[in-house]
Amino acid sequence: MTADTTTNTPILNAPAPPTRAPAQSRRLGLALLVISIAQLMLVLDELIVNTALPHIQQALHFSGTGLEWVVTGYAVTFGGLLMLGGRAGDILGRRRMLTAGILGFSLASLAGGLATTSWLLITARVLQGAGAAAAAPAALSLITVTFPEGKLRTRALGVYAAMTGMGGGVGVVAGGLLTTYASWRWVFFVNVPLGLALAVGARYVLPESQRYPRRWDLPGAVTGTAGFALLIYGLTRGATGPDGISHWGDTATIAALAGAGAALALFVAIEARSAQPLLPLWIFADRNRAGVYLILPCLASVFFAMFFFLTLFTQVVWGYSPLRGGLAYLPFIGGFIAIAGITTQVVRRVGARVPMTTGAALAPAAIFWLSRVNEHSHYVTGVMLPLLVFAITAGLIFVPLTMALVAGISDEHAGIASSMFNAGQQVGGAVGLAVIGSVAWTIVSNHVRHALARVPAGHAAAATHTAAPGGLIYDHALTAGVHAALMIGAAATVVALIVTLVAIRVRRDDPQASPLPA
Repeated sequence: MTADTTTNTPILNAPAPPTRAPAQSRRLGLALLVISIAQLMLVLDELIVNTALPHIQQALHFSGTGLEWVVTGYAVTFGGLLMLGGRAGDILGRRRMLTAGILGFSLASLAGGLATTSWLLITARVLQGAGAAAAAPAALSLITVTFPEGKLRTRALGVYAAMTGMGGGVGVVAGGLLTTYASWRWVFFVNVPLGLALAVGARYVLPESQRYPRRWDLPGAVTGTAGFALLIYGLTRGATGPDGISHWGDTATIAALAGAGAALALFVAIEARSAQPLLPLWIFADRNRAGVYLILPCLASVFFAMFFFLTLFTQVVWGYSPLRGGLAYLPFIGGFIAIAGITTQVVRRVGARVPMTTGAALAPAAIFWLSRVNEHSHYVTGVMLPLLVFAITAGLIFVPLTMALVAGISDEHAGIASSMFNAGQQVGGAVGLAVIGSVAWTIVSNHVRHALARVPAGHAAAATHTAAPGGLIYDHALTAGVHAALMIGAAATVVALIVTLVAIRVRRDDPQASPLPA
């Protein structure tokens, strides 16, 4: 039934006007596709490159120290510029920043794939990180702008969380495939057509967000960027490497960490006094959001350490090829996608706290089980089954975690809140690879040294051969190091569980709370 526009009387049996729901649904579906693939591309890029590092070192004649910058250069600029990228989206528009960031990331990827010297590749990686810092906060905040509250936004946040959680696994698998069947250069080239398609798609399917004219808070931008960049660099540099050499006492490491502490302390002081701060400190006043910002580094440290050391274990101790080592994570990826989809439905019925708490309670058991892997383990019982359990826990945690982050945030501050989500992952990943890695590599080095000390003098030459990667002594030592790394990871998940129990109070009726004041 419709109404006559002149008489306001109902007109029975008039033809129904064409509905806009299918077009709206298609537009939102395309918008979600662009946002989720953009997030996946940015998250997986660190681990997809890690798989190709031996080939990169050989092709471009990297030194050991220089090769570290292929990873560190990306992490430093990505983590350091995130807050500035988030605030730029609030001021200039999120779609504009997503598009600019993706285009910058794609051009830097092209430069990386074409690099003929080590310094060109490092420069490309630094620029990739800057592009990612502009795009990543915009991707999450665009969900709150594009999708209406309720079922549609919950589903969109669930897909976004799934892309974030499984990015590491996809990166390892993709890196193995590209390195084996194409070239190390394709771990960079693959971003170019994908990034261009995303930039064009964003222009046509994503709405531009409202712009909020604010001062740029340059003192806060400088100190915040310097603090996060120095922190990530110091943690990454300080890590003990496979050679067992620790860099925690190096002058550069101490200076970086001390500088990070001073810069971040100054940043907090500036933000507390600023009328229009880069990072409004009231964001941390909400217990749910503060809990999320504590849980994220714990989980990120576990993810980074797990993917790094488990990949190393399967290839060195079990003799897997890079491709087979990557494919070993397929059960994790499939399980994560399935559970994330189910959790999205569960959150709408019971709220965020129940699945989050359940996942956090299962996580220590999953990582502890995985830490039992050894030279004689079978793939199914030693890796696949514990990975499936961890996929369940991650799916239960990441979806409500993302929802709790954006609950109660006004549109004006969505970008900076989203940037802290990504910053938590970057800092947590740096801590995971630095602190956990230092402990693990120290144990590996000590095991090798003690094993060689027990060898009779006449057999020293043969024993030294088995102490190299692939030898019996080294395999046993690496297994001990992987066990220690995963046990520390299990401890980090216990911390995440405690924070979840204490801080998270999101109820079923308020995953999208009323906006907080500016």
